[in-house]
Amino acid sequence: MPEKNAAGHRGPGRTPTGHDVAGAAGVSQATVSLVLGGKWEGRVSPRTAETVRAAARALGYRPNLAARTLRMGRTRTALLVVPALTGEFFAAVHQGAVEVATAHDFGVVLYPSPEGVERAPDPFASARTALDGVIASSMAPEALATLRGAGLPLVMLDSDEGACDAVVGVDVADGMRQVTAHLLAAGHRHVAHLAAEVDSWTFAVRESALREALRAQGGAVVRTGRAPLSVRGGLAAATRLLTAEGNGPAPTALVCDSDLLAAGALKAARRLGLRVPEELSVTGFDDLMLATAVEPELTTVRLPAERVGAAGMRALLAVLEGERVETARLPVHLVARGSTGPCPTTR
Repeated sequence: MPEKNAAGHRGPGRTPTGHDVAGAAGVSQATVSLVLGGKWEGRVSPRTAETVRAAARALGYRPNLAARTLRMGRTRTALLVVPALTGEFFAAVHQGAVEVATAHDFGVVLYPSPEGVERAPDPFASARTALDGVIASSMAPEALATLRGAGLPLVMLDSDEGACDAVVGVDVADGMRQVTAHLLAAGHRHVAHLAAEVDSWTFAVRESALREALRAQGGAVVRTGRAPLSVRGGLAAATRLLTAEGNGPAPTALVCDSDLLAAGALKAARRLGLRVPEELSVTGFDDLMLATAVEPELTTVRLPAERVGAAGMRALLAVLEGERVETARLPVHLVARGSTGPCPTTR
């Protein structure tokens, strides 16, 4: 029995080819290659492109990725390096990257670099030829050494790292300025800072922005404590901050580098008998689901995590096409909830 009949339909048992798709769509194989390779814009009409895609779906066509790799010198695979695979923020970053990658027939491989603070084990020795580029998020300087030396296109998320091809991130400095403005408007002038015990660009920027914004308006960071990024770490560090003895004024607000730390701070305040926000205001950063699970609900800064992942993937695709990519900082905004209120001395 022939595998294809006179009408051009496939017989049973044969994998559909690009030639089959071209026949079903009534176009050339070159047009099929352009459309299914994501290179059709400006060369093929949107109507024809959709006709080709519909024919491919109807036939169950799958491109021969091995042949494409040999032909184009690309694997159409990107590596996304994040501090942890279980964090809510980085799960959203991954989702955004995958959506853009899928639309361009790319795959995304996740790779964890523990907390982003240590030199990552080298994933490139055996996998270098299987990757087209790398997107890395929230990495400490030491952890970037392997990525810089990999010889692959590198897009950094939340970094000012110069030895990369593009930088995409969120405007964390403006986020901290919004927190500061919110507290200053409520009368707070003496603030404690619960900082993340992580040596990375994003947390350094948060600290400097907080101090500068307070100083410009007559406020000050009167105490600083550092803690691992966890509720338990926040609880211990906040307890120390709130019970520390000193000659200076006591803080009326506690600014935390993350919602996890802020959740620990709320527990510390409750155990010490401090009412939030009547006697102490507390702010977080990230707007995780945790922010509305605590009581009172947390005033925090919402970060567009999914948009960060999408923008990072688009930047990598542009770099692979030889385009120059400008540094991008996505806007953030403060979400005011019940954990902040007027300074006790202004009531």
